[in-house]
Amino acid sequence: MSYFAAALAHTSAGWTTAELDLDGADNVEAVGDLLRDVDPDAELSLLFVESDDEFLVVMRLDYGDNLRVFSSDVAFADASKIGEVLLEELEPSEVPVDLDIAEPAAIEGDGDAEEEPAAEPVGNPVGDADLLTDRGISSRDLLALCAHEGLLPADIMTEICRKLGCADQLQDLRGE
Repeated sequence: MSYFAAALAHTSAGWTTAELDLDGADNVEAVGDLLRDVDPDAELSLLFVESDDEFLVVMRLDYGDNLRVFSSDVAFADASKIGEVLLEELEPSEVPVDLDIAEPAAIEGDGDAEEEPAAEPVGNPVGDADLLTDRGISSRDLLALCAHEGLLPADIMTEICRKLGCADQLQDLRGE
């Protein structure tokens, strides 16, 4: 199973990006160490892992501590070694089951559009859906992005990075 792992670290000087190779990581803490190494002085470090247009994992570190992880689908743990490593300590019950939420306005493209209920989740989200709430992306918005029919993990990453102000850096890393 192929994957792309994009690390983005933020300091007062701006965003630093790196593509990470996770193949040698034996556990989620080892992945956290790789993320810390991108910029040891970062106030916020994020790792986005997308796999085969099916799965997305978002990992967060604040000042190199407090490792938090969210995945669009717990099935990623069974689908690949990388998924198993990233999701090894997460419990499916950590995500609210009530997904009667509105689609994020950015997806609809029109802030005046009437809110409609989100589609049922495509997968079974797992982990800390609140990991970006303080950055303007609520758990409801994150879950809605994951449930939005037709959005690929790369699209979700781009939307999150757009909201965080680092979409250009992600595009540069991807070579787009």
